[in-house]
Amino acid sequence: MSVTIDLQRFLARRSFVELSARERAHALLDKGSGKELVGPFDRQHSVWLEMQNIVPQEDDGVVVIHGRMDGKPAVVVAIEGAFQGGSMGEVAGQKIVCALELAKRDHERGIPTRPVLLLETGGVRLQEANLGLAVIAEIHAAIIALRPYVPVVAVIAGLVGCFGGMSLAAALCSHLILTRQARLGMNGPEVIEQEAGIAEMDAGDKRLVWSLIGGEQRAAVGLIDDLVEDDAEAVAHAVRAAFQARRPVQHRSEQVDFFLERLAAIDPEQVKDGAALRALWGKGEVK
Repeated sequence: MSVTIDLQRFLARRSFVELSARERAHALLDKGSGKELVGPFDRQHSVWLEMQNIVPQEDDGVVVIHGRMDGKPAVVVAIEGAFQGGSMGEVAGQKIVCALELAKRDHERGIPTRPVLLLETGGVRLQEANLGLAVIAEIHAAIIALRPYVPVVAVIAGLVGCFGGMSLAAALCSHLILTRQARLGMNGPEVIEQEAGIAEMDAGDKRLVWSLIGGEQRAAVGLIDDLVEDDAEAVAHAVRAAFQARRPVQHRSEQVDFFLERLAAIDPEQVKDGAALRALWGKGEVK
């Protein structure tokens, strides 16, 4: 009987990973409450892409939806991984920065706006180089400035994952939620293979990649707060629960001594696989 019920639940679920950025944002808000800010018809896109013969997207790959969550004001910022790998350029990054800064201003005025970041990004947009790096630094600063007022909640679902400077943005958030399909790391496997060779990282070995930086592994070693199934309802529930919980006494980014001790326990001449890292750092198997 339990197998039948589980199968029915599986078939009835709505995949969060398969949704577009816009659909993901609306899925987290109270039904019918979402209103897009600086949407495609405002035609705010990168001028730098056109100069390099790349067709721009009129929202520059970032969707900002303001609405309500459990009846309270909320703003959801979703990166569209299908456009330029979710990379951060001048316009895309500034949309995120402004949304976070407006949420902070709301709290200063007594309006309890809940900020959520849906991160599907390879990091900086190479075509915009230093402009992308600068705006990612602004995103970091905006997250830190907002944290004293309200938890900043981030979700990484897949298929792109979260890498580069935006992985640091994820690490700065108060509460981090991943699916098993998600990946989180400073450098993506393709970049590692390209720069250090296939002996260092075989990006085509999916089992290896997910055993090192996949959602289940990140949960097992305590680098995220929640591991959820690829189900829009489950993700929405986890996001709401994160706001109902207390803000952390100390954010991960403030636990410098703890993480230095972890790094000190690693012998760089001894390669660690995912299982070894779980044994060294983690909580064992994820249930």
